[in-house]
Amino acid sequence: MKTYHCIEVTTEDHVAVVALNRTKALNALNYELATEMTEVFHALSQDDNVWVVILKSNARIFSAGLDLKDALERGLVGSPKNMLQVPVHDKNIFECCHAIEECSKPVIAAVHGICVGAGLDMIASCDLRLCTQDATFSLREARIGIVADMGVLQRLPHIIGQAFTRQMAYTGRFFSAAEVERMGLVNMMYPDETAMMEGANKLAGEIKESAPLAVQNTKEVLNYSRYATVRDGIALAVHKNMLLLSTDDCREAMTAFAEKRSPRFRGA
Repeated sequence: MKTYHCIEVTTEDHVAVVALNRTKALNALNYELATEMTEVFHALSQDDNVWVVILKSNARIFSAGLDLKDALERGLVGSPKNMLQVPVHDKNIFECCHAIEECSKPVIAAVHGICVGAGLDMIASCDLRLCTQDATFSLREARIGIVADMGVLQRLPHIIGQAFTRQMAYTGRFFSAAEVERMGLVNMMYPDETAMMEGANKLAGEIKESAPLAVQNTKEVLNYSRYATVRDGIALAVHKNMLLLSTDDCREAMTAFAEKRSPRFRGA
């Protein structure tokens, strides 16, 4: 994989770690970071050697949100004429979270410190979320006079429900790790960053015990089913199984069951 300026990517034993690396800017989302995230997650989606992705931060916090200086320089705040061009000129600001959500591999967010605004958009696009006990979360846009427009208002209700989403969106305040754990935003909370990353790798290892093609197609069915009828969701799942039943991994699972041993999946 190519070298990036704002992101570090490492892959080992089928697990890719994507580290946000705009450390001096506290991973504030500028157009360069958004573009690199879009490219990285599109590439990981197509990489057969990657079965699970962990998204973390190399900075002292997870993310300070949108880079307002970059936004002003790029015309995200300006005349109506300029604003009408934002979806075209700044496509990747919005596309980066779609790339995370649509990545065929399950993505685990590992959050420490502050996660605000665009940072919350990023983790809402992930499949699973872990955090440290000192992490704090804020859907901040209403505090600066705008509406969150990178997908968090659409994704978050499916994670924590309408009531908690509205509370976060309307107040714009910071919520503690304990509060968001009760909401269901994070799956697990850890005492510190080291323990959290150990937990993230353990969770990735548990996911790897399942057939990777089955996991990837399960993610697709789950994403589709949020906006489809139950019948349509089932129809897609049946279609997926018509294909998965012919894979080497499915045959290996059945053979391993008969031989009373653990299956050895290859992603084929």
